[in-house]
Amino acid sequence: MDRWDVLDWRRRVADLYARVRAAREPAGAHAVWAAGRDALIRTHPASPLPPGVRERFPGTRVAPYAPAFRFVVSVADAPPATRALPAGDDGQVALERVGRVALPGLGELDVWWVGGYGGGLFLPVRDATSGAATYGGGRYVLDTVKGADLGGGREALVVDLNFAYQPSCAYHPSWVCPLPASGNTLAAAVPVGELAA
Repeated sequence: MDRWDVLDWRRRVADLYARVRAAREPAGAHAVWAAGRDALIRTHPASPLPPGVRERFPGTRVAPYAPAFRFVVSVADAPPATRALPAGDDGQVALERVGRVALPGLGELDVWWVGGYGGGLFLPVRDATSGAATYGGGRYVLDTVKGADLGGGREALVVDLNFAYQPSCAYHPSWVCPLPASGNTLAAAVPVGELAA
């Protein structure tokens, strides 16, 4: 994959999420996000879909926006924990738990800090839809290293599950992705966000 294409992909993702954060109402922001993400996956040279597959891809499937799955929550302290996850040619990704968020009616999720150059917040989720309506390995809600940032901070982090998206490995097996562990698994169903193809 061409590095300049990856750079452009990251810039476009960051721009897309900047438009999401600037939007006045979440449902409108969600429509912008769904269309923008679909266009990137179907057409961008750095798409997780390889050439040949990309041209036949029917498009991303995204559930309609449901306000009940949007939360603005504080990040509570949690006992320290670390994880080292395989990342293909990149070696390993070091994660450090920086807290937990409680999502009323759904449960709690660990919030991670990605080690390495620059760092960033990472919030993956696996739920009762995983392996059926959504990718079996889980989805990402926040990955600020790669621009997926819905806004807020420690006292009021935006965790909108309508923006849960499939990691690159859901699109093609050549990708290696850090996936949710037990602290990021909900027993409840999260029927919103990006759905399995």
